[in-house]
Amino acid sequence: MMPASPIPDAVYGSPPAELADVSAHAAQLSPLIPGSVRLEDIAEGSLESVTMLAPAGTIERRYVLSLSLRALRPGGRLRALAPKDKGGARLGRELKEFGCEPAETAKRHHRICDVARPAAIVALDEVIQEGAPRHIDNLALCTQPGVFSWDRLDPGTALLLANLPSLSGRGADFGCGIGVLARAVLASQGVTALTLIDIDRRAVEMARRNVGDPRADIRWADIRSADVTLERLDFVVMNPPFHDGGIEDRFLGEVFIRRAAETLRPGGTLWLTANAHLPYEAPLKAAFKAVTLKASAGGYKIYEARK
Repeated sequence: MMPASPIPDAVYGSPPAELADVSAHAAQLSPLIPGSVRLEDIAEGSLESVTMLAPAGTIERRYVLSLSLRALRPGGRLRALAPKDKGGARLGRELKEFGCEPAETAKRHHRICDVARPAAIVALDEVIQEGAPRHIDNLALCTQPGVFSWDRLDPGTALLLANLPSLSGRGADFGCGIGVLARAVLASQGVTALTLIDIDRRAVEMARRNVGDPRADIRWADIRSADVTLERLDFVVMNPPFHDGGIEDRFLGEVFIRRAAETLRPGGTLWLTANAHLPYEAPLKAAFKAVTLKASAGGYKIYEARK
């Protein structure tokens, strides 16, 4: 989403308030917060400041750092921070590789780097290219570093694909990612409509490239927010996340399960893949009339739940 007018200050993600003072008017840049501004679209040299909770993944983090430095005016301020064990220990070195001179501090298990954007940035184009969307042969799909399982088919999805029957009617794919599962669902001519939802803008953009089917409606949204336009569906498929900001959160999967139950018609079905250690049997049985374990292999389980 392009900003309606020039923005002087921006924030990426949700830096801890005790570590970063963020203006209430700062534009949000994180692709994991629906409605945020696309960092890629901000004009070079147009920002006064960026405050960032840097991503944990190396390619993704360097990509976001490079785009932020490009968006800052010369002399503009960047504060980048991350937990020491999730990229923070490498932040200073990475900023130096761009030609910056960061001032580093440590607080509350985070490394914090403050830097003024130099007039010339080194290796900018190469790093942006490394983190940009691309087509990869092993998936035969468009993808981008930072998206869930961006460069391989994750085993949970693979197991669901191996056990998924031919579906029909109106359905949804909760946490659709780049569209791997949706493509398999839409291979059935009995499917009349499929809504794909993901909280990650990058995944949604890749899914729009990968799922070229007029029956697909692809949305950038947080499934934890009620969507009243989804009701009386015939089926839901999903590989729900169980991490939020890099921290395991089993409650996320439970929210996905409840949301599926709310959107399905009586008799509608949920097909779910999950890590075997996650305790989803209880919330499934609480929300559905019948729950069947369809497969278990490689540390993953497949459930069919009927409303």
